[in-house]
Amino acid sequence: QVQLQESGGGSVQVGGSLRLFCAGDGHRYSLGCMAWFRQGPGQEREAVAGVSRGGRTTYYTDSVKGRFTAAHDNAKNTIYLQMSNLRPEDTAMYYCAATEPFTSCTSDSKKFANWGQGTQVAVVT
Repeated sequence: QVQLQESGGGSVQVGGSLRLFCAGDGHRYSLGCMAWFRQGPGQEREAVAGVSRGGRTTYYTDSVKGRFTAAHDNAKNTIYLQMSNLRPEDTAMYYCAATEPFTSCTSDSKKFANWGQGTQVAVVT
C-alpha cells in the first residue's frame, strides 16, 4: 500500500477558497484513480471528486460542480482539490484516496485501497 498525506485544510469564511493537496509516498509504485472524499459531522462519507490516471475521467458530486476542481499528477502520485465559493455545508474532514493501478475511477469508496488520514475544512460565517 501507499501512504497518502493530505495538507491544506483549515478554516475559511463563506465564499472563500482553499486548496487541498495530497501526495503519495512510494513514488515508484503507480496509483490508479485518485479521489477526494469527505465526511461531515453526523454524515456518511461521500465522494467529492476523482480523477483517473491520465486524467481521461473526472467526476464531481453535484453539490461541488462549478466550484471545485481536481487534478492528478500521475508521475508524482499527487492530487489537489481547488475549492472555491465555499459553503457551510462543505465543512467536513476531507480524505484523499487512491485505487490500485488499472482500477476504474469510481465514487465507490470500497474500491479505494489507499487512504490518507484526512484534513479538516471548516467554513464559517
